[in-house]
Amino acid sequence: MSTDYYQILDVSKDASESDIKKAFYRKARELHPDVNKAPDAEDKFKELNEAYDVLSDANKRAQYDRFGKVSGAGGGGYQYVDFDDLFGSGFGMGDLFSQFFGQSAYGRTNVRKEGRDMGIGLKLTLEEVAAGIKKEIVYDRLAPCETCKGTGVGEGGKTVSCYECNGTGRVVSVQRTFLGDIQTQTTCPTCGGTGQTIDIPCSDCEGQGRLPDRQHVTIDVPHGIHDGQQLRLSGYGEAGMHGAASGNLIVTVRIEPHNRFRREGDNLHIAKELSITQAALGAKVEVDGILKDEIVSVEIPEGCQNEQIVRVKGKGLPRFKKDARGDMFVHVQVVIPKGLNKRQKELLEEFAAELGDDIHGKRSKMQKIKDALS
Repeated sequence: MSTDYYQILDVSKDASESDIKKAFYRKARELHPDVNKAPDAEDKFKELNEAYDVLSDANKRAQYDRFGKVSGAGGGGYQYVDFDDLFGSGFGMGDLFSQFFGQSAYGRTNVRKEGRDMGIGLKLTLEEVAAGIKKEIVYDRLAPCETCKGTGVGEGGKTVSCYECNGTGRVVSVQRTFLGDIQTQTTCPTCGGTGQTIDIPCSDCEGQGRLPDRQHVTIDVPHGIHDGQQLRLSGYGEAGMHGAASGNLIVTVRIEPHNRFRREGDNLHIAKELSITQAALGAKVEVDGILKDEIVSVEIPEGCQNEQIVRVKGKGLPRFKKDARGDMFVHVQVVIPKGLNKRQKELLEEFAAELGDDIHGKRSKMQKIKDALS
């Protein structure tokens, strides 16, 4: 193995998921550039993040244990998820730790206790949209601390009235000026305006009640969903402090372009090549549908013209959360044959003569009569 992720996290190869998570928290506090000023702290933190990225995922860990490497390891690398949408900007585990270190349990004014909403872009194929699908997404968030169950209270501890503001959440300061004493009220810096503190904070989350963590969530995407449509997962956003309400996870669907179909609402458009005989005589042709193993029969009318559109009802995309389907529109493309053999040319020349078409630059008797009459 070129990189020993177990050694980086300082855990054994049979370490449990919980052991790996705790080791990551411990090491992250030591190596994060916000607290470690060593010149290689940033590189070591990235290496730590990569190790956790692999060992916290059962499939990646199994692949790593077997082959000694993982394709696409590090930096997130999770298929279908656009991490640029989190909080409206690139936001990963390193940023979560920066927020965590800059936000102690108290000691900061105007502390937001409720968790924020988070957003993720989810890429889907048109086949997945047609069938509906369950998708597992993996993302980083501030999640409830498992040790203290999100309360922030350590073993044997309790929530007490703030000693500095006597539970009011405000402190009064007096400033002497030549005009006299000026009294001002500000948010208590010790409790952040809550009026309460914890006498023994949780050692893992430092009293916040939440920790940076990598989440695995399965999303049930209904069939027929549209590009840009959003799914809301209540409580899967950023966890609140001290058990306060978590935010929501907003999943925005992004549908990838298809190599055959063009979507228009619930309708599908597709091109179909026809020979000149199929177009002239009419034909029954088949195209592959959008659903798995679906074959759609298309009735081509006699005398069908190039770029004519043939409508097949009920063979488009399933409508969102409904049993009905849109329609399929087949765009005809008449293909002129090349490399005809002698017999094929003779037949076409006979056909041209029947129609009175001039193919040799000479006018037929019928054409001459028509010209004279006109």
